[in-house]
Amino acid sequence: MNEAATYLVGLPAFLAYFGVGVALLALFAFIYILVTPHDEWQLIKSNQPSAAIAFSGSLLGFVLPLYSAISHSVDLIDCAMWGGIALLIQVLTFLFIRLILRDVSTRISNGELASAILVAALSVAVGVINAASMTY
Repeated sequence: MNEAATYLVGLPAFLAYFGVGVALLALFAFIYILVTPHDEWQLIKSNQPSAAIAFSGSLLGFVLPLYSAISHSVDLIDCAMWGGIALLIQVLTFLFIRLILRDVSTRISNGELASAILVAALSVAVGVINAASMTY
């Protein structure tokens, strides 16, 4: 029984960081859906692969720096702050994509895979740079 207690000593910290991570992921998804002109959930429910690809890439692009924030933070506040910065950068990434490809949402809504793949790839690419920048 002593061994089990030794292994579980980190469980409260795990649960706290996991909870912050899940909350930030949910917040990112909520904000991302608000800033995109197309309705991801409706398109995904309608079996539109382009929406699923773009949204999935955006989620992955966010969780990469979130992983780095959790791994390198000194406490939960530090983690939440860097997670918030990651969230902001990833939302700004989509807004930047809309500047260079103004009709990207229409293209995704129309099922154009090339636009969806571009959104996903740029989101992940920025996410990797974002994560690497948090390894201070």
